[in-house]
Amino acid sequence: MNTLPSLRLLGVLGGMSWESSAHLYALLNREVAARLGGLHSARLLMHSVDFATIERCQRTDDWAAAARLLTEAAAGLKAGGAEALLLATNTMHRVAEQIEAESGLSLLHIVDATAAALRARGFSRVGLLATGYTMAAGSFYHQRMQRHGIELLTPSADDRAEVHRIIYEELCRGQVLPASRQRYQAIVAALAAEGAQAAILGCTEIGLLLDASAQASSPIPLFDSTVLQAQAAVEWMLSPSPDSHRPGGTTTT
Repeated sequence: MNTLPSLRLLGVLGGMSWESSAHLYALLNREVAARLGGLHSARLLMHSVDFATIERCQRTDDWAAAARLLTEAAAGLKAGGAEALLLATNTMHRVAEQIEAESGLSLLHIVDATAAALRARGFSRVGLLATGYTMAAGSFYHQRMQRHGIELLTPSADDRAEVHRIIYEELCRGQVLPASRQRYQAIVAALAAEGAQAAILGCTEIGLLLDASAQASSPIPLFDSTVLQAQAAVEWMLSPSPDSHRPGGTTTT
């Protein structure tokens, strides 16, 4: 008698923005289908928040309120049977450790998944495109990448502001504009000129703009954090037990 592969149940905190969460949902299911074939798909529980509430917390520097909201949502996912957690946003990993500690769920960290892919290619000095909160000097992203031996370069102040604006005013609203793609490509080229060996697409929406065709023409390799997060999550879903290796790592050190 043939038995079907057992997939572990993953909780997903999404909606930040729903555009990127929809993209991540597709990536997770396609990766499972590619690995298992047939009609297999990912076992997921998703809590999709109202991004306007989270964005207001970001803008007013009320990260504690955002953390409380997401922790409550994560606890609900645990009560629903989720065995681990995926946070479908780069920026809100700023409060990932609190969410993990208070929800009781191990969190598969997007920075760790991205760092593992960079280290596998031997890259140690890379550019970062992300929200202004994530690109800020000394941010959680910089600190966590440093733990992996990776130095981050960020764009100029004007370019950082434009990267941030395009994310919130365009990509989060489903607008993928050729002019913005060209601007991002120019920013990547500037980072390469400064010595970046590769560049991280460190916001979950950026891969919608710098898609496969744009990445093929990039002067340096582009590492899409959303794709890498999805791959790490599927590795976890296919792992046989809670004690097995979790690609992507957890927030604990």
